[in-house]
Amino acid sequence: MGNMLFVQVNKIPHTFSSKTEYLNSFIAPLMEETHADLLSSVKSLSHPLCCEIRSFTFTDAYKPPKDLFYKLILKGNENKNDHMVYEPQHGDLIAITSVKPRSIADLERSYVVALVQGVKDDLILTVLSSKPIEDHMDRTKNNSSLFAVYLINMTTNIRIWQALTSDPNDRGMKIIENVLRPEFPDAEKCVNCHFKQNCSTAYLNAKIGIQSSELNESQQKAVLSCVQTTLCSHQNTVKLIWGPPGTGKTKTVGFLLHCLLNMKCRTLTCAPTNIAVLEVTGRLIQRVMESSKYGTYGLGDIVLFGNGERMKIEERDELHDVFLDNRIAILDYCFASESGWRSTLLYMISLLEDPQGKYQLYLKETVVEDLKENDNDEELTQTGDSKNEEKINKKPLKQVILETLKENKKNQKKMKDNKKEKESKHEEERKGVNDLSYEKENLKEKTHVIHLTFEEFFQKRFSYIAERLYFCVESLITHLPTSLISLKVVKMMSEAVDNLKSLQKLLSGDSSGALGKCLSKNVVSGGGSSTKLNAARKKSLLLLKLLPSTFPVPQSTNSSYDTREIQDFCLANACLIFCTVSSSAKLHKTEMVPFEVLIIDEAAQLKECESTIPLQLLGTRHAILIGDERQLPAMVKSQVSAKANFGRSLFERLAFLGHQKHLLNVQHRMHPLISSFPNKQFYNNEIFDGQNVKQRSYSQCFLQGKMYGSYSFINVPYGKETVDNKHSSKNKIEAFVVSEIVAKLYEEVKKTKKKIRVGVISPYKAQVYAICEIVGTKYSSDAQNDFSLSVRSVDGFQGGEEDVIIISTVRSNAKGSVGFLSNCQRANVALTRARHCLWIVGNGETLGDSECVWKKLVMDAKERSCFHNANEDKNLSLAIIAALVQLKQIHLLPNLDSHLFRDARWKVCFNDDFWISMTRVKDYELCKEILSLLEKLSCGWRKGASSQLVECYKVKQMCIVWTVDLLIENSHQVQILKVWNVLAHSEVPKLSKQLDLLYGNYSSHKMSQCKFKHKERNLDVPMKWPVDSVGLLSNSLASLNLKDEPET
Repeated sequence: MGNMLFVQVNKIPHTFSSKTEYLNSFIAPLMEETHADLLSSVKSLSHPLCCEIRSFTFTDAYKPPKDLFYKLILKGNENKNDHMVYEPQHGDLIAITSVKPRSIADLERSYVVALVQGVKDDLILTVLSSKPIEDHMDRTKNNSSLFAVYLINMTTNIRIWQALTSDPNDRGMKIIENVLRPEFPDAEKCVNCHFKQNCSTAYLNAKIGIQSSELNESQQKAVLSCVQTTLCSHQNTVKLIWGPPGTGKTKTVGFLLHCLLNMKCRTLTCAPTNIAVLEVTGRLIQRVMESSKYGTYGLGDIVLFGNGERMKIEERDELHDVFLDNRIAILDYCFASESGWRSTLLYMISLLEDPQGKYQLYLKETVVEDLKENDNDEELTQTGDSKNEEKINKKPLKQVILETLKENKKNQKKMKDNKKEKESKHEEERKGVNDLSYEKENLKEKTHVIHLTFEEFFQKRFSYIAERLYFCVESLITHLPTSLISLKVVKMMSEAVDNLKSLQKLLSGDSSGALGKCLSKNVVSGGGSSTKLNAARKKSLLLLKLLPSTFPVPQSTNSSYDTREIQDFCLANACLIFCTVSSSAKLHKTEMVPFEVLIIDEAAQLKECESTIPLQLLGTRHAILIGDERQLPAMVKSQVSAKANFGRSLFERLAFLGHQKHLLNVQHRMHPLISSFPNKQFYNNEIFDGQNVKQRSYSQCFLQGKMYGSYSFINVPYGKETVDNKHSSKNKIEAFVVSEIVAKLYEEVKKTKKKIRVGVISPYKAQVYAICEIVGTKYSSDAQNDFSLSVRSVDGFQGGEEDVIIISTVRSNAKGSVGFLSNCQRANVALTRARHCLWIVGNGETLGDSECVWKKLVMDAKERSCFHNANEDKNLSLAIIAALVQLKQIHLLPNLDSHLFRDARWKVCFNDDFWISMTRVKDYELCKEILSLLEKLSCGWRKGASSQLVECYKVKQMCIVWTVDLLIENSHQVQILKVWNVLAHSEVPKLSKQLDLLYGNYSSHKMSQCKFKHKERNLDVPMKWPVDSVGLLSNSLASLNLKDEPET
């Protein structure tokens, strides 16, 4: 199959003669990429995800030999904490096998491939199989068990396939037709509407808002140009906004979307990833809320939809009110006939008009129920009604509704028996929330009932209904589109709520008995009282009667959360809709008003074939693509497809053909020392530094020393690159150096109380794992903390930024080979993520010999005096030595003394046994502590006064054994430190005996010289004496070996 596809895959051209040629050019590369993606996924599966199949049957759609549709019943998993449990999803490609795979090698046995078409309750799958499953069972002669093994999810590729195989003559192809060749129409030059659009109220208001905004000139021009384009109804156009790193691309898009929202221009905004979608949606919501005069009114015009779990929507509080699933749950509640807005409003009006009537009905109901339950001996002191009402008041109703939605989703993942039990329990908890048939609800316990007084009844029932009314008002204002709820109605509803709250306050503060007198009077007949209570009651009743009891919305069905009608309602009436490019395929199935504008953010990261999904939405007039083709493109796993330009974006192709791009030319992220090289290398110095980054306060000094300035290259020449089993490179020495820098930053933050976000980037996943393994879980990844750390690959950091970025380049070899590190787009992303400090860790010699962008970077760093050797920093030098010891590569480090003992007062000599023991120390931190202690000893520090010759200093569970000895230098006997070994405490006595024997051969004069101590301030400093010819010793003293037994 691979060879067949290889022959079919032709290079995708830059221009096309027809829509048919355009669509067909992507089909073969898509098939090859799908094949490569599947192969890559299978090869990388070390622990396959699988679930057991309990049984399978044919579906009604089963029609061999092609339509092999089956229903699979899965066996529930009892171990809920098993992270390897497979929960199938729509679009999953699975292998059905008779053996539970323990490793991917088990899939070399016979299996059947199937595509998951539907999932019900996580236990029932509808699949389309490649072969008859029953035949497979017959061959294996094993009818006891079947397993479903996850391979890949095909959803996006299937959606692309459907877009590419659609009818080229379809009405939704108008935009695609205009991107085939370089003759691009420009809506700004449209003769038919140029004068009209420039004079329209919408355009003039938008122009005033844009020109008075905080946007810089290039951002204003881009937004204004897009607004002009949207007003043209005579052409279908594509516009490009070019946003290099830090130029405020997301801010610009957010402002543009706010303009389009104010103009009521129906717009779909997509991006390749959930993260990008959430980012641009969040930016818009921030602008909307900052400019809103009426709270959340208007959010109903905005819809965000997608997979809530993958989006991690629970962590984004600001997006809860626009997320479609939440909106459906809340509106379903508000639209319901018995628990919704209309019932609540009418009941409140009835309660205020005729409280006595409601009370009499309450007494009648409770008397009847009391008679029914008279034989029950259990004792109770309150009615079920008050109990329900107290339950309501414990939590905000909105929280109850959303928790109900979450609970429903959890229930779907339980076994059927557990599910029924949960739903039953959940229904009981919800009765007090959802049942508004107040005359028939649980107003009793199954025992003798103690009746509420009239005043108690009214206060409790009023509070109960008022809370529901407040919730419905807030929900309708927030979630209904502005086309269905006017600002006038919003003001009326808000005024009614304020008056009800005032009345509620008066009720809670009444202790004079005025409530009973006030409520006994008929407010309608006009025989009212002059009390504040009665006046508030009258006013509230008047305001409530002015409110609409219904809105033009779909009717709720009997089923709680029958989402389809409400979902279509929300999507059809929204002004701005947000989703991933792949998810936009769902909008093809929904009949609604066409979009006027399609905006694709991060368009340069999107394969052109995938952009055909939203570009074919019927009726869309204009497309606006925002991106930067000089950053990372879409990922392509097949080398064949990559060579065919399958990963190229529409943005990149149009830019290559000379399509006009609106450049955002002011960067506000990077310190000028950071932006200098990428601006020169990747953008021809077309980008200017914003005033904010030029300010002196933007220069942050997080660590002392020139090495830790705003920009530096930290040379680590002793690293050794290796390759893991997935062919990804790593460099452990660099990993230890990076972890040491992070540790220094963390300690500094604790001292200075500064808040700092640190990012570590490496082009190689193996290096990312290596760094994560070293730093462990010591540092938080939560950006809200004073210190946060994020370690990711270059791909994972695209679009992100941090205060400090540390790049680990990994490559370290004599050939100057840097592999895919030479990719300019990858280098651009890595070098442009930092705000205040960018520190690049790497082998300067390797990168300098690479004949690519990294050679230029090393040369630039040297020219700017930003090139530093890691051993200039004492801590980094110590980390390198400790790492080399750990990796048993200490021989790679020449001149150990110059690294470890650069400030030493004492010369240090090591016995061979010491380094042998050090290589056995598995704890990197312990290794560093040992070396740090030796460095302190070499500078003259001592733990305290001692007259012993053999010293033993404890470091955690280990002991360093050392002595002062003599060495002849320049006709003098000089005191030196002799480090004998580092070993467990229990092994020290044995070594001490050997040293006693060794030093027992020394003369008393020599021993006194070894023990002699000279102090300067608090430090021991070495002494020296002229060589005594009588006591002349061999200058080979430093190489004494304990293995040579001393003479006796």
